[in-house]
Amino acid sequence: MKKISVFLLSGVLFLSLSLPVLAADGDVSKVETFIENVIQILVTIAGLVAAGFFVWGGIGYITSSGNPESLDRAKKTILYSAIGLTIVLGAFVITNIVNQTAGNAFGTN
Repeated sequence: MKKISVFLLSGVLFLSLSLPVLAADGDVSKVETFIENVIQILVTIAGLVAAGFFVWGGIGYITSSGNPESLDRAKKTILYSAIGLTIVLGAFVITNIVNQTAGNAFGTN
């Protein structure tokens, strides 16, 4: 868990330090494109992770052999991965709506 936290923190630090550099020349479209690409990559990674947990939960469900604890653990894995995927896809849709609304309001689209 500590390795994941360090990885995520370094990724956030990298992204937060790179945005001002991209905005230095005054071309906002580059920053917008960069942010859109980062969001798409993160959604893709989250989808792949969720698919992996669906498979993991499915294998656990199939191999539980009637053991209630294993069966419950597999069900929770599938449920939590579905909830996580729903949140990620919802956030992706909301960011696209906000991006289009802001683009229309400020005349960049």
